Amino acid sequence: MDNSSLSHTKWNCTYHVVFIPKYRRKVMYGELRKDIREIIKKLCEYKGVEIVEGSVCVDHIHLCVKIPPKISLLTLHLPMSFS
Repeated sequence: MDNSSLSHTKWNCTYHVVFIPKYRRKVMYGELRKDIREIIKKLCEYKGVEIVEGSVCVDHIHLCVKIPPKISLLTLHLPMSFS
């Protein structure tokens, strides 16, 4: 059984998620950008979420993630605080 199937179903739950800091501050550049990327990778790996595509821009983060149906998008909890 592959990781995109359950006992009686096959699933493909792909979401486009955008994180935007308060007041859309342009704070994600340089070393912080690399750190954010690594943190998100580790959190997604820990939760069993596959990152299909991602981009860290200066004032926001785009993620295209594949989340198993047993995990709700609201319970994914990628904690971010930029304010």
